[in-house]
Amino acid sequence: MIIVPALKKAVSIRLLTYNSPSLMDEIKKNYKVLAALLAVYIIWGSTYLGIKYAVETIPPFLHAALRFTLSGAFLFVWRVLARDAMPTMKQWRSAAIVGTLLLVGGNGFISLSETKIPSGVAALIVASMPIFMILVDFVFYRSHKPTLVQIVGLVIGFGGVFYLLNPWDTAKDITHFSVGYSLLALLASFLWSLGSVYSRQAPKPDSLLMYTGMQMLIGSFGLFVMSFLFGEYNGFHFANVSASSWWGFTYLVTVGSLVGFTSYAYLLKHASVSLISTYPYVNPIVAIILGNLMAGESLTSRILISAAIIISSIILINWQKKK
Repeated sequence: MIIVPALKKAVSIRLLTYNSPSLMDEIKKNYKVLAALLAVYIIWGSTYLGIKYAVETIPPFLHAALRFTLSGAFLFVWRVLARDAMPTMKQWRSAAIVGTLLLVGGNGFISLSETKIPSGVAALIVASMPIFMILVDFVFYRSHKPTLVQIVGLVIGFGGVFYLLNPWDTAKDITHFSVGYSLLALLASFLWSLGSVYSRQAPKPDSLLMYTGMQMLIGSFGLFVMSFLFGEYNGFHFANVSASSWWGFTYLVTVGSLVGFTSYAYLLKHASVSLISTYPYVNPIVAIILGNLMAGESLTSRILISAAIIISSIILINWQKKK
């Protein structure tokens, strides 16, 4: 699920244009690019299901704190041993701000929300992040005024979210999940967008993986604090953690964080922006399908229609941005 904005330094979210035949040629010429792309598609889409399993018996903030402590320490030590330049105090400060917004506000609240809502629904709500990024960019930074097409995309996107969460709809085809925790996931998407936009101009080291490790380490500290404030340590014992939660946690640390980010870093060096930027459209679809097949989550017409509306709005927004 996690898309650290430091790794987005080299890319802006853009639409895979239909008049660009070079994209398929790029895939055919480089099978490593195809493998890395599929890894990002599937791995980052599957992290929502991994979180769902992990938080069954591991408190949500504690699970995220442990996850990013391990992943962050690995990335940071790896880049230090690779002799990347050591970060400055300004870079640590920016990593603290971004890590807090993304990992504590973003990933932490998503983990909390998934204790009450399906993983596919959480992924679909998080898919609204580009919509928030347009608003955050304009309201807080005044750098890009939304065009008429983007405004239409914003309205359509929020319409899709409202249709998904509408508590007044009494139709039979309703997936019963907590609207309150769904709004918490929406807040997580907003905080993630805020951190993403801030990170564009924030001072950061040349090594994107180093910066990712820095964010994880600082973010994990904030997650430990949140875990304490929410009283997650009261009565919790690792002996009570189920096998499925251990598998979910292990998957998130190893495959979700390390393999996913390594694959993404490879794409940044060897693939085009247009090819890389297709993953935001694929991740929620992967999450919805996996949640249905592996966790028995309901796949109703409400979810499918909402997915079509939200993803279409993001495509519309990014198409105008690309144009």
